[in-house]
Amino acid sequence: MALLRPKELRGMRPDDIKAKFKELSDELMHERGIAAMGGAPASPGKIRALRTNIARIHTIMRETEIAEAKKKATEKKPAAPAKKAVEKAKKEKPKGEKAAKARKEEKK
Repeated sequence: MALLRPKELRGMRPDDIKAKFKELSDELMHERGIAAMGGAPASPGKIRALRTNIARIHTIMRETEIAEAKKKATEKKPAAPAKKAVEKAKKEKPKGEKAAKARKEEKK
């Protein structure tokens, strides 16, 4: 069993990736069952390769999920603050020592 390359996985459609994940999960379950019964595995490194491939698929699926969430967040985000909010922020009195000094100078 050859390892799947991330480049290959990213080139696949989401449905194909899910099908591959299901196939590898079933195969891993079968191999673990054989090992649990005490049988000699046909290929000693097969379980490790299956686990690695499944982890890669999980990673790719999560990356696409995060990318979609970011894309949706940027679409919903407003382009600029409302004029009223900007005007209100300008009218509010600043707080702190510098602001107090500035107010004293304005009164003079």
